[in-house]
Amino acid sequence: MAKKKREKFSAVKAVKANARERVGQPKPVRAIDEKPRTGRQAKHKTSLEQGLEQE
Repeated sequence: MAKKKREKFSAVKAVKANARERVGQPKPVRAIDEKPRTGRQAKHKTSLEQGLEQE
């Protein structure tokens, strides 16, 4: 049976593991999905003049 190859030391992984031990796991983040634009609105942005007129 062949020997297992030792993993290289990674400072990034060591720092993250240390932080997890001290602080704990970060809470999972839920991405907020924006409603996709459809039709003409998706293809053409309103011009500056039209945007100022609407306000």
